[in-house]
Amino acid sequence: MFQFDLSLVQWVLLAVCAIFVGMSKVGVPGVSLITIPVLAFIFGGKPSTGILLPMLMLADLFGVGYYHRHARWNYLVRLFPWAFAGLAVGLWVGEIVSDEWFKNIIALLVFLSLGLMLWRDRTKGATFFPETWWFAAAMGILGGFATMIGNVAGPVFAIYLLAMHLPKNHFIGTTAWFFLIINVVKFPLQFFVWNNITLQSLSINLLMLPAIALGALSGIWLVKAIPERTYRLFVIVVTALSAFLLLI
Repeated sequence: MFQFDLSLVQWVLLAVCAIFVGMSKVGVPGVSLITIPVLAFIFGGKPSTGILLPMLMLADLFGVGYYHRHARWNYLVRLFPWAFAGLAVGLWVGEIVSDEWFKNIIALLVFLSLGLMLWRDRTKGATFFPETWWFAAAMGILGGFATMIGNVAGPVFAIYLLAMHLPKNHFIGTTAWFFLIINVVKFPLQFFVWNNITLQSLSINLLMLPAIALGALSGIWLVKAIPERTYRLFVIVVTALSAFLLLI
């Protein structure tokens, strides 16, 4: 599946993608979605997901290493069973349905979730549904499915945590642990079932490690520079823009 003979421009684009992946894992949400169409252009559709997943896992280690103390495990425990169910569905569907078709549906659902969350903020209603089991179930299944199909669960999980009104560091720490665990589970599925991760593709991931580290360090500085209220608005705007990228 993988035959790599990259030009200088393609190597530069790959390094930029690695920087964005590193930034996304330490609290700059959505920027990693920019890498999806770029990597697909360089490597092709399904092979590109095999390139991206190990880069995400390497970046997850930076996020967990820096923010691990801030994770809210009660939200993760509630979400994981449903996310694993979504992974199973995505693994099966990924073999029979176009990735692009599902990315469009996911983007539309993200926009719907953003609208509901903003409505909740406006009305200040105490009976809104984020604390209910079925909200966690819906977000978990959708997120698991989205990450299996195309590594695009970031906006979905952002909706879930933003609805819980987590502080900035708790938001980042909880996100970091969620995706580290989910991506570790995905790795053998893509390696043995989809066969889109090889020793050759992993060698490229290792070459991108310095760029991922640079992105993580840059992201940590950027998060510290953004106030709490501004950060929440930033997450909402970037999440919406990221979902829009899925429609392009």
